[in-house]
Amino acid sequence: MSDTGLSAAERFQAARIRNRSRNLELFRADLRFDLDPFQFAACDSLDQGRSVLVAAPTGAGKTIVAEFAIWLAMRQPTAKVFYTTPMKALSNQKYQELVDVYGETEVGLLTGDTNVNPRARVVVMTTEVLRNMIYADSDLLDDLAWVVLDEVHYLADRFRGAVWEEVILHLPTEVRLVSLSATVSNAEEFGDWLQTVRGETDVIVSEDRPVPLEQHVLVGNKMVDLFDSSGAAATNRVNPELLRLVGGAARNEGRGGGHHGRRVRGGYPERRGPRTEKLHREHIARMLDERMLLPAIFFVFSRAGCDQGVRQVLRSGVSLTTSQERNEIRETAEYHCRTLLDEDLAVLGYWEWLEGLERGVAAHHAGMLPAFKEVVEDLFQRKLLKVVFATETLALGVNMPARTVVLEKLEKFNGEARVPITPGEYTQLTGRAGRRGIDVEGHSVIQWSDGLEPQAVASLASRRTYPLNSSFKPTYNMAVNLIDQFGRQRTREVLETSFAQFQADRSVVDLARKVRSQQESLDGYQKSMQCHLGDFTEYAALRRELSDLERSNVPGGREASHGARAERQASITEVRRALQRHPCHACPDREAHARWAERWYKLKRVNDKLVQQIRSRTGAVATTFDRVTDVLLQLGYLVPTDDGTGEATVAAGGRRLQRIYGDRDLLVAECLEAGVWKELTPGQLAAMAATIVYQPRREDAPGTEHALPRGAFRPALDQTLTIWARLDDVERDARLAGSQPPTPAIALGMFRWASGSALDDVLRALDLAAGDFVRWSKQVIDLLDQIKNAGDPDLAETARRATDAVRRGIVAYATV
Repeated sequence: MSDTGLSAAERFQAARIRNRSRNLELFRADLRFDLDPFQFAACDSLDQGRSVLVAAPTGAGKTIVAEFAIWLAMRQPTAKVFYTTPMKALSNQKYQELVDVYGETEVGLLTGDTNVNPRARVVVMTTEVLRNMIYADSDLLDDLAWVVLDEVHYLADRFRGAVWEEVILHLPTEVRLVSLSATVSNAEEFGDWLQTVRGETDVIVSEDRPVPLEQHVLVGNKMVDLFDSSGAAATNRVNPELLRLVGGAARNEGRGGGHHGRRVRGGYPERRGPRTEKLHREHIARMLDERMLLPAIFFVFSRAGCDQGVRQVLRSGVSLTTSQERNEIRETAEYHCRTLLDEDLAVLGYWEWLEGLERGVAAHHAGMLPAFKEVVEDLFQRKLLKVVFATETLALGVNMPARTVVLEKLEKFNGEARVPITPGEYTQLTGRAGRRGIDVEGHSVIQWSDGLEPQAVASLASRRTYPLNSSFKPTYNMAVNLIDQFGRQRTREVLETSFAQFQADRSVVDLARKVRSQQESLDGYQKSMQCHLGDFTEYAALRRELSDLERSNVPGGREASHGARAERQASITEVRRALQRHPCHACPDREAHARWAERWYKLKRVNDKLVQQIRSRTGAVATTFDRVTDVLLQLGYLVPTDDGTGEATVAAGGRRLQRIYGDRDLLVAECLEAGVWKELTPGQLAAMAATIVYQPRREDAPGTEHALPRGAFRPALDQTLTIWARLDDVERDARLAGSQPPTPAIALGMFRWASGSALDDVLRALDLAAGDFVRWSKQVIDLLDQIKNAGDPDLAETARRATDAVRRGIVAYATV
């Protein structure tokens, strides 16, 4: 930065900053580009020894802040950095990047099933691995100076988000955090919490996309801008040409863009304009190619839709690559898949997949083999793939920016119903559009569907409301680990500092403010309805009772009994007499008082609900912890102390529970305690682990009959289900949410795989995609490792052999 043209005071200030940030200046000198303002601000904070929360759009360059933290640590003799990510694929990618910079001796990788150089100065890991280290008080935490929490907005994930809060709460206080988040609307609130629990933390927010986004709508075969490109564009006004194209729009626009049509299942008001024929995927690909808008990611909210998209493009004869690119693609695919067995290639659809790659087209979703996904990611980053059909998980995953993002629908299935995507999801998806340093702008294309309303689409694309909300809740494993470290009372206090409680307390403050405001209105209403003849509140209650009785006694009602109707008529007569005898009935201002009384009653009901919300939210996390602790005390995992303080110590069973993680931690601990799995063979134990970890889709109902391994597995499963039912009763009695029973839907397939069956036979028996099978196999291996560490010696040996039996073929490749 040049000081030319600055005043003496400004030159002095610039010099002071340079002297203060010598490390940052040295770091910048080695970069091929200058830092953006938000990057400079965040790195400057790190240079001053402060933690940071950096919230910026996808592709804005947040990771340069993490790289500066690593650079700072490497300038010290022994300081270490842990770089955490939410997914193993991201960890593997970041590990390779850091190895390229610092070399294999300085960088390690820990992802649960991969253990590479764990004592390195820089170790990349999944967030769960770090959480487990903290609870185990691992010596790997020695000399830890920095922890990078990449994608920290995963804290909102309802399945895994609690892990991020556990790490933030329980890391040693001297460790500084580099928290990297997508843009969220409550970054300051999250930063305030970090400041509260971690000390000095600066919040750096940038909403500027590094590459501007041009947003388009594809109506039939015509692509138009979503927003008006005239001087009114800054107001996010819908493009008049789009309104004309979709029909009937001018009249609606003249009424202020109101929603006058009936609502459809996607949540957007329906228009009654002419129907538009949707362009087929292969035609969209050709159109984007002609307009120089490739590479593109088509976001499709189903795996089947992604695979179908590839087939449609291939059937049309589209080829988007040169002969040189095809040679590079083939070499890359063959290299990554070189360890796959020849007999498995046909089962995995390798040849069809390779044909698509060579023509520049591929899918990317969780059902794919991890090796295939790695190839797709590698080729797309090298600009060799031109069109990828992907599920939304890609938007939260590895670094795959495109020139264009295509959204075929603005609704998705959330497991229960089709719902509109949120503004936050839209921003995440379109965040992939625009490659920094390559594209002048990124492009998003919404494919128009009948039933959409232009103003609703424009609102979705322009809003910035995507808050980060905690999903934290105490678990059994968490409770025994924290009580062992801090004691029961101290743990309770620690959990009350969670972001979940921080947000609840803040909402309580807002609710309490509203209650106070409404109480003033209630007092005013009560004053206005005062009657000099008597208690008008009492009189108004009689009027409401009479009205309710009369409403429920209308002729033609569903009352079956004449006696009941007569009884109700008698009640009406009695209340009417009481009303007429009441002193206020003779008041000349009775009806005016009654209007105020009705307002008072309605507002009182609203206010009472707010007061109840306040009661339910105050101490909610600690209350759940108390219930979890009560269950552990009842089952003997914790033992109360004799000093009458309410403290507890961890019993022998609790020591075992400390080493078991996952949704069914207590069930696994109880089964180990009861020894119900001790007669199982390695293959049967793998099948039992699959029964524990498997979460069925909705169509695979828990009560469905499934083929089971023979021998000791069946009685062991019966005992396991009996233990589950007993625990479910205990939990519900303690006012905790129960759980679904374990299902052996994939038990037989996992047993066959662990017994050496061919991949083709196993996948056919399970009716699972290869990627799903690998994913469940990894979770089986994780649980078997926990059983190995927590079980008795004989069961531990069975678990070790089961792990070896499962970790073969495509599963072994995927865990490297």
